[in-house]
Amino acid sequence: MSTTPTPAPTTAARPPRTGGDLVIESLTALGADTVFGLPGQHALGLFDALRRAPDVRYVGLRVENNAGFAADAYARTTRRVAPLLVSTGPGALLTLPALQEAAAGSAAVLAIGSQVPVAGLGGGRHGYLHELPDQAAAFRGVVKSVHTVRTASQIPSAVAAAWESALGAPHGPVWLEIPQDVLLAPVDVPPVAELAVFPRELPPRRELIEEAARRLGAARRPVILAGGGVVRAGAEAELLALAERLRAPVATTFGGKGAFPWEHPLSLQSWLEDRHTTDFLEDADTLLVVGSGLGELSSNYHTFRPRGRVVQIEADLGKLESNHAGLGLHADARTALAALLAELPGRLPEPRPERRPDQPSPDQPSPDEPTPEAAVAALLARVRDRLDGQGLEAERRILAVVRAALPDDAVSCWDMTILAYWAWSAFDPRRTNALHSAQGAGGLGYGFPAALGAAVAAPGRPVLAVSGDGGAMYSLAELATARQYDLPVTWLIVDDGGYGILREYMTDAFGATSAEATELTRPDFVALAGAFGVPAVRTDPERLAADLAAALAAPGPSVVVLPARLRMFAPTHLTA
Repeated sequence: MSTTPTPAPTTAARPPRTGGDLVIESLTALGADTVFGLPGQHALGLFDALRRAPDVRYVGLRVENNAGFAADAYARTTRRVAPLLVSTGPGALLTLPALQEAAAGSAAVLAIGSQVPVAGLGGGRHGYLHELPDQAAAFRGVVKSVHTVRTASQIPSAVAAAWESALGAPHGPVWLEIPQDVLLAPVDVPPVAELAVFPRELPPRRELIEEAARRLGAARRPVILAGGGVVRAGAEAELLALAERLRAPVATTFGGKGAFPWEHPLSLQSWLEDRHTTDFLEDADTLLVVGSGLGELSSNYHTFRPRGRVVQIEADLGKLESNHAGLGLHADARTALAALLAELPGRLPEPRPERRPDQPSPDQPSPDEPTPEAAVAALLARVRDRLDGQGLEAERRILAVVRAALPDDAVSCWDMTILAYWAWSAFDPRRTNALHSAQGAGGLGYGFPAALGAAVAAPGRPVLAVSGDGGAMYSLAELATARQYDLPVTWLIVDDGGYGILREYMTDAFGATSAEATELTRPDFVALAGAFGVPAVRTDPERLAADLAAALAAPGPSVVVLPARLRMFAPTHLTA
């Protein structure tokens, strides 16, 4: 009798590991658990490797620029590295506006792009798909560092070097590119288990801290201007302690909102485009600038002229004394402020007021010398009085409604639009690192994709995006992303029928606007959101509070459209 042998059980062949696996393994070894991106033909080795990385969450957007904005807000919200995966040529180049914003906002985005095969590197014109003579050159003026891999064995070290660069003070974006054939080639090395990185720290020089402490301790009218570097460094507690020790009023730049409690008696808030605030800063006998380069917006369009001494703490060497001379400390904000606190005495004596000719005793306080807290209150009252005379009740009411509707733990992301420009000056974020905007590079389209990234970074917290109708047109495709991942983002679109701020600028500068340039045909945003399965409502100023609160309380994404033609408050720098 004959029998048929039973065939041995078979198992599916395990796919070989590739260069793409080395990339994902390296990211995982460094602590990444979320990546953003958009696939392309040359980058498929990366996305194939993601299938074998169950502990890494992939969030795919519809446009590379928007993926970059999402990664930017994720990096800001978490203060961690946000990996961004894109393809060669057009895909890579589309990330540039987002990476410029990440550079301006000190967001640690690690952008990883594919390249043409190794044989095509070096500038030769071989006719590969997406080929550029020098792709890396497009990024060198935008990011902190550029890294190019040519072999699989270089991948883990290159990823680690790029990660280390992104997290070094100050945080910022980096670019790493890997040829298509390197990503696809099989590798015969153990999986990456551990990578060590040592991000650059920037402790202040001892002698500079001693001199800064001496100047601040002797100051009669010290004032602090806190920028985005305070927020990125997580130096809010040190800033508060120093301000209270010095009894120094604190203004925050637009990028530094949330660095100092808004309602604190020493808080000058963020009215940096108001001449009253500019005068107050100019009048300081010692102005401590922390984490700001005193650029255009922070200096009231470069009309700020300090009359006293300036002490500047800045991690970005290129910004140190770039606009105003002073005692410059090239240092991380947190370590420098902590060192100042350690150097200054625990309780400083009351500053002696300047002696007037009609004041015979130098120890007798001047009746005209207000306390720092009273000076702050008087400054904010003057700001309110100026606004009261401009007929801007509608704008102030709408911003107040938005603030009231947002829970205290919410994150908000603002596009370049008139309501956002109001928010830069007038909005209280109520907590640190909770308001993000594109005020660094100033590109349109930031608000909604950034809010998606923030929602991924902060699950369970409500997130608000604010755009104008012009900026919204840059981001409409991401309604599909919001729906696909069911992200709890409410998108407030203020629809004024055009590029509202450019309409104002043209009218002010030329007496008229160009309708072909600033007036827009736009879609029915409510119907369009519905086509993506996203609930939407058209509101008005009277119903905005209820509609916005309902949208924020509902699960998943939502859209609120507010038809309104808002105005900006009058500039003060033109008559300075």
